[in-house]
Amino acid sequence: MCNVVAYYRVSTEGQGRSGLGLEAQREAVRQLCDQRDWKVISEFTEIESGKNAKRPQLTEALHRAKVTGATLVVAKLDRLSRSVAFLSSLQEAGAKFVAADMPEANQFTVHIMAAVAEAERQAISIRTRDALRAAKAAGKSLGNPNGARALRRAGKGNKAAINAVTDNADRFAEDLIPIIRDIQHSGISAFGGIAKELNNRHIQTRRGGRWHASSVSNLLARIADRVAV
Repeated sequence: MCNVVAYYRVSTEGQGRSGLGLEAQREAVRQLCDQRDWKVISEFTEIESGKNAKRPQLTEALHRAKVTGATLVVAKLDRLSRSVAFLSSLQEAGAKFVAADMPEANQFTVHIMAAVAEAERQAISIRTRDALRAAKAAGKSLGNPNGARALRRAGKGNKAAINAVTDNADRFAEDLIPIIRDIQHSGISAFGGIAKELNNRHIQTRRGGRWHASSVSNLLARIADRVAV
């Protein structure tokens, strides 16, 4: 009987919590093992993008397979990676792995499938970038309009993502300090008046929109937190 270390991967925390994708992967691995009378001795689950080569659960799974003499089994090859170089490095390191959707694949076949998967990932990235550019050119608002505040309210996003949004907003606010000072020194102090003057000077909000009294109020509050205006 062949011993198996199963590795499952999903790209988002939402998929990990809901089981979306994971159950299908488990079923694919289970069916293969049942057909071949293989025994699953360990299971590892990762919530990480396939583009990221630093995956602690995969490292653990590979180590467990190595020390037990087991074979690493995944539902599909892209659960390991869509990178030809990454899969080649696994093969060169002597890692034994099988994809349930093509269990008979040899080293040559794996290279071909990985090349196709990598090309697909690049194509998806290009299509996504082009679609965002087209949407922006059409004047559509992109992303979450409330930034880090909405992420906190929804309980979404990791700390690094929230910090990145906050840092960007702080830098934007600091860039506008000289302009705000100039407007205030000209005798304009009301939020609505400042908003009107910013629009007259063709200064856009951080998201490329027009200024309103409320957005000026938020900006001044952020500036007050950073430095004295």
